[in-house]
Amino acid sequence: MNQPLPLAEILAMLEDPRTVPDLRRYYLSADGKEFTGGQFERLGGGGDRSETANEFTAGDLIAVQLLSVHIPPPRSLDLLQGQLGRDVAAQLTKIPVTVELGSDAASPLIADAGPADRAWRMLDHATGLGWVTAGKLLARKRPKLIPVYDGVVSCALGTGTGFWRWLHDILREDDCVLAQQLDARRREAGLPTAISRLRVLDVAVWMRHRNDHHDGGCLGLRLP
Repeated sequence: MNQPLPLAEILAMLEDPRTVPDLRRYYLSADGKEFTGGQFERLGGGGDRSETANEFTAGDLIAVQLLSVHIPPPRSLDLLQGQLGRDVAAQLTKIPVTVELGSDAASPLIADAGPADRAWRMLDHATGLGWVTAGKLLARKRPKLIPVYDGVVSCALGTGTGFWRWLHDILREDDCVLAQQLDARRREAGLPTAISRLRVLDVAVWMRHRNDHHDGGCLGLRLP
């Protein structure tokens, strides 16, 4: 595993002239078919809307599958009307939808044995899900706190386990300059505020690295 990219290199990537067009292409393409994940946050009004913020819905499961993961039918039923869904819901009730990663209030939520960590472990250990799908399910329910994270993003950033805490810390560096730059790129791309700054980072990194990524032999994101 490479060393994680330092803040300066992440900022340089965001400032690259390709970043805003990449965001527009992902989120604002004419028919939305090229990148179905552009509807992940917004489908059905979002997963964090007040009436369903603490439970999984069919819309949540469809939204997650727009990010190219498959949820087996037995797990779908378990999330919608079974014990797994109830157990995760009990943790979601402890996580306010307004808390953002990088804020003081986020630290106990993402800490080991905190409610977000407990929810993630429940999902990760469920047959047929795994760590990528677990993270995407929670990112749908708490988009300001939980980042979408997969092998391409992990490779690009040089990160592994403990990604939430690493990103939480780097969002706090230098007077929160990364958060400010993510908000700026969102505005420049003309994206709705429903797109969290965490998704701006995820999509910017994923779009930059997806074509160069090769599982097992990739050296990560290389900036010019």
